[in-house]
Amino acid sequence: MPNSPKNSKKRLNIKLLAAAILVSALPALPAMAQTAAPAAKPKIALVMKSLANEFFLTMETGAKDHQKAHAAQYDLIANGIKDETDTSSQIKMVEQMIVSKVNGLVIAPADSKALVPVLKKAIDAGIIVVNIDNKLDDAALKEKGITVPFVGPDNRKGAKLAGDYLGKQIKSGDKVGIIEGVSTTFNAQQRTAGFQDAMKAVGANVVSVQSGQWELDPGNKVAAAMLNAHPDIKALLAGNDNMALGAVAAIKAAGKTGKVLVVGYDNITAIKPMLKDGRVLATVDQFGSQQAVFGIDTVLKALAEKKKQASLSGTVETKVELVTKDSK
Repeated sequence: MPNSPKNSKKRLNIKLLAAAILVSALPALPAMAQTAAPAAKPKIALVMKSLANEFFLTMETGAKDHQKAHAAQYDLIANGIKDETDTSSQIKMVEQMIVSKVNGLVIAPADSKALVPVLKKAIDAGIIVVNIDNKLDDAALKEKGITVPFVGPDNRKGAKLAGDYLGKQIKSGDKVGIIEGVSTTFNAQQRTAGFQDAMKAVGANVVSVQSGQWELDPGNKVAAAMLNAHPDIKALLAGNDNMALGAVAAIKAAGKTGKVLVVGYDNITAIKPMLKDGRVLATVDQFGSQQAVFGIDTVLKALAEKKKQASLSGTVETKVELVTKDSK
């Protein structure tokens, strides 16, 4: 059927309407193009040692509280291993964080050397890495050509505080034993060194240094062996409060409560009643709830300033404090 003037006019009106709709939409296009998607919040991973240890549960709580208070700034992934010596599981956790493409990683390494290779992988993937609690081995870091800042306490100084306090209760020549943490960890070595410094100053005789693996049960067994081998031992210096709890139990089992002094390190909740009644002479507070926070803040600052890992180094020393039954 040939086009009629009426049909042609109708089609023309439709075209004009479509054009008007298109033109009316055009002013909105620049505004849409200028509206950028909100920047994604950085993801920070906190990888700790044994969550069976109250110290690291306290650390995790402190980190989660900090994230809640700064929820607009970053997201947090927190995890830890089942026991202090499960290094392979901690390595796998770091590998998972690399796959998850976190922006920053704060780690309390289970081993000062064994974690270095996987941390290099993280750094090569563009992740900012900060070390807390147990310092990574300087030689191992140098070998891999990386720098990792350490945020944490001077463990030697902290242990010497407890050792010096104990030193006032014993005399030259008295026998003492040291229950060390995992021997390959820097913080265990430094705490033992601090205890040794204090015992040397007072002239005490360190008759045994054995690892209690940072755990209560191994600490208990080591303490029992020391008490058996040296019936006249006067004191046991434990590298953390978990092992101190084990030592207290061993002393009780040997019928020597009140006769053998004990010092610990960490100031966990479980140690407080023992400080009060004298079963533990002293411990050291290294403010675990804040250590992870200091590490997270270091990562966030580096990300905000667009710093590269190679520009991050050195130590941010956090405080340690002697705690006794008289502490407020």
